[in-house]
Amino acid sequence: MTENTPCTEELLAAAEPGSIVDLPIPGAWAYVPKVHGDGRGSFHESFKAELFGQKLGYPFEVAQGNLSRSSRDVVRGIHLADVPPGQAKFVSCLSGAITDVLVDVRVGSPTFGQHITVELSAENNVSVYVPLGVGHGFRAHDDQTTVNYLVTEAYNPQREYGIDPFDADLAVVWGVPKEQAVLSDKDKEAPSLSEVRDRLPQYREVRAWEAQLRADWAEALHEAEQWEGAQGGNS
Repeated sequence: MTENTPCTEELLAAAEPGSIVDLPIPGAWAYVPKVHGDGRGSFHESFKAELFGQKLGYPFEVAQGNLSRSSRDVVRGIHLADVPPGQAKFVSCLSGAITDVLVDVRVGSPTFGQHITVELSAENNVSVYVPLGVGHGFRAHDDQTTVNYLVTEAYNPQREYGIDPFDADLAVVWGVPKEQAVLSDKDKEAPSLSEVRDRLPQYREVRAWEAQLRADWAEALHEAEQWEGAQGGNS
C-alpha cells in the first residue's frame, strides 16, 4: 500500500508558523511552531496545552514522557495500544532527524492500511500528534538521534503490542532496506498485520471513545461554570 496524498512535505511547507496542520490520516496532525532566533540561538514553544485542547476537544493529558536515543538506521515500531483507553502520542525530535511513520490500522477507517511519513528534526522543530489506535514508528537518520514522546497513558505491556515494520501488506517506506535496518529483538519478531487482525482497533469504536472524551470534558466545563456562577452569587 502507498503513502497517502497530498504529500506531507507540501502540507508542512505551506503551514503558517505556530499552526496545526491536519495530516492525511484522520485525527493525525502536525504542530509547526513559530521559532524565534538570534545570535544566541533559538526559542520556540514546543507544547501548547490550550491550543492542543482546542484541537482535540479535550485536554491532552500527559501521563508519561519517554525519551529515546538511536543510532543511524535504527527502526522503532510499529507500536500501538488497545483502545480504550489507547495511547495518543505527541512526538518531537530533539537532536538529529527521523522519518516518523504513522500507520492507520483502525479497521473501517477510510485510510485503513495506509501510512504517512513526516520528517521531524532538530532543524525543522515540527512535532506530530499520533491519534488513538494509529500505529507509530520511526527511522533515525543520524547517530545520537534523540526523540521525545509525550503520551496519554503510562506504559502497560498487557495492552501494548507491535506489528512487523517490514510487513509487505503495509509496505512502509522507511528509507532503509530491511537488511540494513537496526531492530530490537521484539520488533524483529513482531507479528504481521494479518496475525493481529482480531486485536486491531475498530475505527467507529475509536471515534466513539474520542467523542466520549469530548463529552466528558464539555460536561466538566459546564459544571465548573455553574460552580463559578454560584460562588459569584454568594459573594
